Amino acid sequence: MPRIAAGDRAALRQLYQATSSKLFGVCLRILSNRDESEDVLQEVYLTIWRRADRFEASRASVMTWISTIARNRAIDRLRARGPLAYADQIDELEIADDAPRAEALLEAAQSGEALGKCLSELDERTEKVIRTAFFEGLTYEALAHRMEAPLGTVKSWIRRGLLKLKGCLER
Repeated sequence: MPRIAAGDRAALRQLYQATSSKLFGVCLRILSNRDESEDVLQEVYLTIWRRADRFEASRASVMTWISTIARNRAIDRLRARGPLAYADQIDELEIADDAPRAEALLEAAQSGEALGKCLSELDERTEKVIRTAFFEGLTYEALAHRMEAPLGTVKSWIRRGLLKLKGCLER
């Protein structure tokens, strides 16, 4: 990231080659539209290029940071669609990729073991909503629709779950 922040195009190219399939998968999972996902992916790498100087290794891994950017950009695009954003999810849409999934890479990171352990300490419903919201990239509204629960309730489950995770990770 420091090389990208310094304007090193080769470093951005290396990052793109190592992560683009994962980030495209994140975007596609949220948007269920290949063309929009490609557009959002381009925006993600432009954001990385412009904001690489803001990356703090002490706060998150590179993969976590760029995955968060991709997730947020895709959700922004989803919200911009309006009512169609909550259409039924396409689960059959698969992209061939032999590399480990983004979730596996995140969990394999240094804090991944601790996060996995702490997630397993949550009750099943809370673990499910947190994993779905953050690893699958569903918006809270779409998650509430899927869980057939009020939006405020889902937000409360996630908030309480994140507080428990924070406490567990700080131990």
